[in-house]
Amino acid sequence: MPRGTRLDAPGPGTLHHVIVRGIERSKIVKDDYDRDNFISRFGALAKETGTAIYAWALLSNHACILLRSGAAGLPTLMRRR
Repeated sequence: MPRGTRLDAPGPGTLHHVIVRGIERSKIVKDDYDRDNFISRFGALAKETGTAIYAWALLSNHACILLRSGAAGLPTLMRRR
């Protein structure tokens, strides 16, 4: 069942616990190359959007990230590729 819309106040400052999951528990990273690629791309997006990342864990089928959204808000960060 889909969850409800995430609340995100305009402007910087909202703290979020974000979970990125694979469809039907499938892997989101397969090897060290994928892990490095995920980390570098997400880090670059965080820097670009002014998002502060406080903690993260990357497992093979999901990632948990504690972050404070930047001025653009969480949707701008999460909808990027």
